[in-house]
Amino acid sequence: MIKVESVSKHFGGRPAVDDISFQANDKEILVLLGTSGCGKTTTLKMINRLIEADSGNILIDGKNIRDQKVENLRMGIGFVMQNSGLFPHYTIKENIATVPKLLKWDKKKTENRTEELLSKLNLSTDILSRFPNELSGGQQQRVGIARALIANSPILLMDEPFGALDNITKADIHSEFKSLEELKNKTIILVTHDVQEAFELGHRICLMDKGKIIQTGTPKEMLYQPKNDFVKEFFAANRLLLEYKVTILKDLSPFLSDVEIDFPEDSTVWNILQKLSSDQQNTAHYEKITKAFNDYRKLQIV
Repeated sequence: MIKVESVSKHFGGRPAVDDISFQANDKEILVLLGTSGCGKTTTLKMINRLIEADSGNILIDGKNIRDQKVENLRMGIGFVMQNSGLFPHYTIKENIATVPKLLKWDKKKTENRTEELLSKLNLSTDILSRFPNELSGGQQQRVGIARALIANSPILLMDEPFGALDNITKADIHSEFKSLEELKNKTIILVTHDVQEAFELGHRICLMDKGKIIQTGTPKEMLYQPKNDFVKEFFAANRLLLEYKVTILKDLSPFLSDVEIDFPEDSTVWNILQKLSSDQQNTAHYEKITKAFNDYRKLQIV
């Protein structure tokens, strides 16, 4: 759906993005991960031409973005900014209606779509007459997502969308984000510096450093098949927790042949152990899952 070919961008003679290539597949969440200044946000903004690339090509659905008018390009791409990016002097209703107004939707169509999204994002219609500063951080972020989704474009770009939220709110929104049917039909590129967020939300991860892509792969590949020491060390501090979160029950089945565990096979070990730990009747299952996980990971660790 999105193809980036040998793209570079310089600021003041220094490369912010240095000859990178990658692609985001249809209906995939691709995460651009890295520390501040690695070039991930610049890369994201070149896709909707908020920043113009110096060289290389970016194609969306096979069409070069330079061959389109900027305004037409952007109207076909949802964009969620850091700190929600809501207009402070607009009501929530006016904020969400920004793109429909540009697309000249009639009032009823805009209202129906707004109500549909608010329901999906667990927001009350009571907030429509309020201003952004009257909402909590989590509510503002959900409104920002609603505004980006309203035109139902096939592509969504997200720049550190959950960075300003506290950990509890962030965990709630991550859970909603993964279960929202509206997002399962979109190609999403998400920028973050949060390793756990990248692993929880991304189908694949592009790890960046100093304007270059160091490795692209699934969360499991990043942990168990690191390209070099930089990749290995980048995930080292969170490694065990990340392994719990990327390992699913199906992975453990060879080590659990004599045990029946009543969870879907795509459940993560992390979620299973959390649920079992609160159930005093299942200590035996907890111990067997833990042992199976340890046996499994011994075979994976590089």
